[in-house]
Amino acid sequence: MMAGSNGALNGVKILDLSRILAGPTCTQLLGDLGASVIKIENPVTQGDDTRQWGPPYVTDADGNPSDLSAYFMCANRNKRSVAVDITTAEGQEKIKWLASHADIVIENFKPGGLAKYGLGYDALSKDLPGLVYCSISGYGQTGPNASKPGYDLMAQGFGGIMSLTGEPDGRPMKVGVGIADVMCGMYATVGILAALRHRDQTGEGQYIDLSLVDAQIAWTINEGVNYMISGEVPQRRGNAHPNIVPYDTYATSDGHLVIAVGNDSQFRRFCDALGLGDMPDDARFATNPARLSNRVALNDRLVPALHARTSAEVTRALEAAKIPVGPVQTLDQVFTSDQVAARDMRVEMQADPGPVELIGNPLNLSRTPVQYRHAPPVFGADTDDILGSDDPFGTA
Repeated sequence: MMAGSNGALNGVKILDLSRILAGPTCTQLLGDLGASVIKIENPVTQGDDTRQWGPPYVTDADGNPSDLSAYFMCANRNKRSVAVDITTAEGQEKIKWLASHADIVIENFKPGGLAKYGLGYDALSKDLPGLVYCSISGYGQTGPNASKPGYDLMAQGFGGIMSLTGEPDGRPMKVGVGIADVMCGMYATVGILAALRHRDQTGEGQYIDLSLVDAQIAWTINEGVNYMISGEVPQRRGNAHPNIVPYDTYATSDGHLVIAVGNDSQFRRFCDALGLGDMPDDARFATNPARLSNRVALNDRLVPALHARTSAEVTRALEAAKIPVGPVQTLDQVFTSDQVAARDMRVEMQADPGPVELIGNPLNLSRTPVQYRHAPPVFGADTDDILGSDDPFGTA
């Protein structure tokens, strides 16, 4: 959608003191929903750390690189960039002034990092009791690890997901993208919206303390609860599922397919489609608990049967039987697919150096669709306009 659309969060004003990925993921999502976001960047370091996390960078018409790295752009749409040095008295006054116009402040400094500048929640909320203030850190504001720095890789290691990811005989493996950061940003979004709901009903702002590690532990979901119920430490299974069989990536004669058989009736249709109609009547495979107990024996039958067919043959047979099956696509296949085009998951925006392509927002709201108003900004692009305005947030 273009500027001027009515977003669900139109009128919500966010002062974004976060950088890298967790906080920016949250504020980009809120911005897509219509909120006005001012991103504060450090002039000493020339902005968000991720501006330097390239190549690739967006280039201008002459091929000159900008400070818009792909990494920075992935989480900084629908924001305006203001350069402020918060270590100076002048910078601190500017932040306080901007906060006085904001509904939300979000930051990811080390615990206590902003308090020493008079910009922590306790200081700001004295004059701004309706302020919603969200702090994101590696381990949270309390606990024995609170003072330790936090990055996505650390959170994936400490929070357990690396112990569950990778081949059974391989080393622990992180998820291919910064998923601890991204999911922390999602939890921050939910927390902020809940706090706004409370503020709108009562007039009371509040403080949100969120950590990468807490968020990552929360989304160990079934594996975390598997451990707490059984007392057994889950093991890495590659692409296999801990509670469902068959649910895995299988090799065909010319590639790999994802196959997900979620219940016993699907399993019977699955076996019939592969010419293995005797398997569902075998007590070892008749129910999902039995298949879990006999995973190796089951795969001894399935693996050669699938490997004897092409991916196209297996896909046709399983789709006809209404069994979930799909390809393992590379990103060039993903972003050139008809499905991505139909769902508007690849969008083009006009940035200062030139046109850029970005990943679309997956939310499809019937009344208040997401908006793509501002391309990711070059460093400090909006400093003069915003700091020289009587209404710094203006329109979203």
